[in-house]
Amino acid sequence: MLMAATYKSFRLSPVLYFFILLHCIVLMVGGHYTYAEVPWFDGLFGAERNNYDKVGHFFQGFVPALLAREILIRKRVVNGDFWRGIIIVAICLAFSAFYELIEWWVALASGEDAEAFLGTQGYVWDTQSDMALALLGALCSLLVLSAFHNRQLKQMAGE
Repeated sequence: MLMAATYKSFRLSPVLYFFILLHCIVLMVGGHYTYAEVPWFDGLFGAERNNYDKVGHFFQGFVPALLAREILIRKRVVNGDFWRGIIIVAICLAFSAFYELIEWWVALASGEDAEAFLGTQGYVWDTQSDMALALLGALCSLLVLSAFHNRQLKQMAGE
């Protein structure tokens, strides 16, 4: 809804729209099956738990990093690449931490259904690994896509 409302006034780059769609698909698959029960991830690579939720947490860093980068560049909030990268990663980690807090609050409110909602599957370090994967996603996004993203942003500015 927000993307449709801002399409004319603040059109995003095609690469960002593509990854937002991909992130939505990851979320919809996880929501359909529940993250702990996505069929093709059971026992993948010999894992004892279904790690589909880790894909979601990777994307939780990857896509917001690209979005934050685009907004910071286009609005000229931070001009230097180094500090912009630090701020982008910090934004992604803040969102990841906030999401983990929401999971905790819902788990406290739901009581006995907490384990099903959290999807930890008995993994004691689930919250920390979720945040680490968001960090990894943000770093990968910045390292892999920055040059391509810059080219698209230059093309958009020239239109």
